[in-house]
Amino acid sequence: MELEDYKRLAAGSSGPNCPVQKTLALIQGKWTLYVIFELSKADALRFGELKKKLPGITNTMLTATLRFLEEHALVSRVQYNEIPPHVEYSLSEAGKALYPVFVEMGNWGSKYLK
Repeated sequence: MELEDYKRLAAGSSGPNCPVQKTLALIQGKWTLYVIFELSKADALRFGELKKKLPGITNTMLTATLRFLEEHALVSRVQYNEIPPHVEYSLSEAGKALYPVFVEMGNWGSKYLK
């Protein structure tokens, strides 16, 4: 998206109806983007696998972040009632739609963070 496209999108949009502000509200948590990014690199991850990929996150914070993302339909949770029982998390289609955002963030980082 070019600057002019962004200006057109943002024109007339402000407050809670602004699509940029709505998106930022969904991804504003300290760990939210990290969780989404790690899930984007795998088909599915168990809680413990995801926690290992996020040094510094507590069990409580990871649980809260996953619940928030699940409530907002960005993450899917599948519980397997077998022995041993386990749960796997993956990105929903809405979560996968964020892939281009990560690509652009990577492009920006490569260009400006040398």
